[in-house]
Amino acid sequence: MLLRVAESPLRLGIPKGRMNEGVVKLLADAGVQLRSGPRDYRPTVALPGLEVKILKPQNILEMLAVGSRDVGFAGADWVAELQVDVVELLDTGFDPVRLVAAAPAEFLVDGQLPPGELVIASEYERLTKRWIERRSLSARFVRSYGATEVFPPEDADCIVDNAATGSTLRANGLEVVDEIMRSSTRLFANPAALDDPRRRKAIDQLVTLLRSVLDARQRVMLEVNVPADALETVVQIIPCMREPTIAPLHGEAGFAVKAAVPRDRLPTLITELKARGGTDVVVTNLSQIVP
Repeated sequence: MLLRVAESPLRLGIPKGRMNEGVVKLLADAGVQLRSGPRDYRPTVALPGLEVKILKPQNILEMLAVGSRDVGFAGADWVAELQVDVVELLDTGFDPVRLVAAAPAEFLVDGQLPPGELVIASEYERLTKRWIERRSLSARFVRSYGATEVFPPEDADCIVDNAATGSTLRANGLEVVDEIMRSSTRLFANPAALDDPRRRKAIDQLVTLLRSVLDARQRVMLEVNVPADALETVVQIIPCMREPTIAPLHGEAGFAVKAAVPRDRLPTLITELKARGGTDVVVTNLSQIVP
């Protein structure tokens, strides 16, 4: 199989927790099926030459850094926190979060932290201390081990935590006072693996498979019939990847125009195509796109 690296498999880390579902679905849509039980951390893979292990995202990054994993998925926030030497290969866009500082609304003064000694709780020690220094705050750091949002007001004045929608913060009466960074689920590699030509080839092939699915999710296949005298006016507004595919209709009734277009352009594009003479518009979902 293409992904086999000599006699050694490509070692992939899959994250536990909230990231797991999106990553497993991405792999499945790329043709890489994982089979495991609910407590199985070493699922079998329907792709020879690939070895998978399920780990916490933080551990995946640590394993990449020491070289026991070649590639793995984790959040950009933990790369910044752990400062590990890894190479980002692909941003899936999954699980977008903001790393924010938040405090009880009643504790704030004009929306800002008041002066004085503060207690700030977080799982992110390095990023929090860097933020404290950048804001010139007088503060003591307290490490949390999950459920950071419950610390204020009794056990901390402020927290640094990731937030997707902000609903958890609001439910605990917390208000965002600063955004530290943005993060999402990304694919990272061990630098030494990329320096090995055979392993690099296998990694590039995996990235191509995954990117083909991500690109396809952003586009749809659009087909439209066009009279001959309206062909050029229709073609010029189609946002295709390169050039559209054009084929003559039976009986010289015009042309069929086909292109993979951005999904978010459909609402206005279909209306404009109809206004320019397009008919019989068909939209089809795509599974993979490889340029």
